[in-house]
Order: sequence, then structure tokens, then C-alpha cells
Amino acid sequence: MAPAKSRQQFSRLARERRFVKLVGVELFQRILKTAIEGGASDVHLKIGTPVVFRINHELIAVDAPHPSMEWMGKLVEAITPAHLKKRLDEEREIDFSYFVPGIGRFRTNLYQQRGQWCLAMRFVKTVVPNFEELGLLPQVPKIAECPRGIVLVAGHTGCGKSTTLAAMIEHINANFKKHIVTLEDPIEYIFEDNQSVIEQREIGLDTLSYHYALRNVLRQDPDIIMIGEMRDDISFSAAMSAADTGHLVLSTLHTTNASQSITRILEFFKADEREQIRRQLSGSLHAVICQRMVTTIEGKSTPAQEILINTPMVRKLLEENRLDKLPAAVETSQDDGMLTFNQSLFNLVKEGRVTEKEAISKATNPQALEMNFKGIFLDEGRRIISN
Repeated sequence: MAPAKSRQQFSRLARERRFVKLVGVELFQRILKTAIEGGASDVHLKIGTPVVFRINHELIAVDAPHPSMEWMGKLVEAITPAHLKKRLDEEREIDFSYFVPGIGRFRTNLYQQRGQWCLAMRFVKTVVPNFEELGLLPQVPKIAECPRGIVLVAGHTGCGKSTTLAAMIEHINANFKKHIVTLEDPIEYIFEDNQSVIEQREIGLDTLSYHYALRNVLRQDPDIIMIGEMRDDISFSAAMSAADTGHLVLSTLHTTNASQSITRILEFFKADEREQIRRQLSGSLHAVICQRMVTTIEGKSTPAQEILINTPMVRKLLEENRLDKLPAAVETSQDDGMLTFNQSLFNLVKEGRVTEKEAISKATNPQALEMNFKGIFLDEGRRIISN
């Protein structure tokens, strides 16, 4: 249930905005404006039910008119980009970026449930936060500065992967003269050229598909390629080819920890291809940054990060197909900049930013983290690696 304070806040905001006197797109934009003023990260619209905002991970119903079938139908027609209308007719769901001057940009998913339209919208801040504002580890800018290889930002939906990736690109943009090409579906953060030259290509608008864009991107003379999401064997094969020819490739992946990301990549390929891909990956991978959002003592969100770096030891484990040893390699390699989720969460608690209870709830190994808080540290990782 949502906190009472939040309910009162939005009841007041709703009355002040006089939602009931508005119609059409004007009502829609007023809802979005109220969401941003109230600190919402997401807006959900569903026919016949209350408008819902997500604030600090809580879903809060708003005192606004319930979306009707007629209103949603007109809204869908008004906000769907022209180049996506045919796809919407065929597939019944699309992703796009929706921008309202004076309010902001929203990553939007339009879909159906029980034959009726729904909207899920994620607010994208127009200014890319820096590493310090996001609470990212000091290893992240160093990883962003690597000259070549594949860097993956992993984690579940809503853990801030896109924002971390944007911060890395903005860091490069502010400090290095590079040609950066991004392939996104849809475009979220808008970058302005600083030291670098940046071209942002939206799938469906600027290019037909990820596959088509990846087939041509190396002809565009990039130093750095950002792929919004690794989706299949074609996109990852293209990433490895680019990395092997001296490019830096940045992308995201849906996995729960850094070492699992390697397994997930191999699962893109057929069984008889995995041996070759794993060996190729051992040479092209640079780092995996995996994130989980945790709630701070102040009630805000901050990422706990697990970091895997392709050191000689990790490379050897990949070459020898000893993937089960990767978690132990991460655990025992803090001097190389690596960190497990348990170690990251332990540090957040010791810094006074997160409670022990919250850290344990997000830990990969809750029992081990509980022991750490009691001053007990088992050197399991080194024993496992030595075997």
C-alpha cells in the first residue's frame, strides 16, 4: 500500500490541477506534469481504472478521471509516431519516446490487455546525471575510458542500466574526442556534442532494425558504438566483430549478476557454436557492470553494483570453460577493481547509506552477508579458485 502522505499529496495535486475540467491531450499532459512535480518515475494508464504513479517503488493511485475507451483511443492516435502506426496495427504494441516541451521526455510502451489500450511511461531526465549523483562506483569512469572491447551494463528491468550507460557516454563526451554512434529503441537521453561527435539512431525511425543498423555501423567510422540492448546472436556477433577491430562497444543485458551475463551471452548461440564464441568472448570482453537498486536510509534509491573485469585470470577461466569459478574470481579480485554484490552492499551499510535489513534483502548470499556484519569473513573464494 502507498504511504498516507503520498495519497494526501496527490489528492491535493489533483484538486489543484482541476483534472476534471480538462479533456484529450491537455488532460494527458497535465497528468504527466503532475507526475513529474510529485517525483514519479513511472505513469500507468489503463481503461476504467485510476491513473497510477510509481514513486520510490510504490504504486499510488491519483485522483484524476479514469481513462475511458474513447479517450484512450484518441490519445493513442494523437501520440503514436507516424512511422510506428503500421507496426502498432500489426503487432499491437510498440516502444517510442514521447516528449512534451516544458514537461520532459518519457520512454513509452503502448500495448493492449484484454483488447484495450494501456500505457506505461518512464520519465527520462533531460540532463544526464554524473557518476557521483548516481552513486556509481569509481571503477565505472575508468571502465568507460577503455579504448576497445565490450562493456555490458546488466541487471533487471528498472535498475538504471540506461542511465548508467548514458552517464558513461556523457563522461566520454566531456573528456575525449570520439565519434560515438548509438542505436536505440527508442532514444531516451539526448546528447549534445561536446568533445565528441555523437549520432543517435532510433530503430524504426532512422534505420529499419537493429540488425540492419549493425550491419552498416562500421561504415560510419565510429570509435564507440552504443547498442541499446543485446537481444540475440546477431547483435552480439556484431558487437564482437566491432570490438575485435578496435572499437569500444557499450550495451545492456538482462541478467541478475555479472557472471551469469557470460552464460546468458552463450545462450544466444546454438550449442555447437558456443565453444568458439566463448573463446572469442575471452578476447573481446572488457567488463560487466551489474546493478540492483536498493533503498537508502533517506528513502531514495541507489545502485549496488557488481563488477567483473576481464583480467588474465578471468580470461583464463573463460578460455578453459570454468564459468562456475567466475563468482569466486570476482570475490577475490578487489585489488583489480572487481566487486560482488555482497561486498558492494556491505560497503553501502558501512558508509551509513543503507540499513543492514535492506542490504540483506538484496544480497546474492544473504547468510554470508549477515556473517560479514558480525565480523565473520570466510575465504571461500580463494579456496574455490585454487581447486
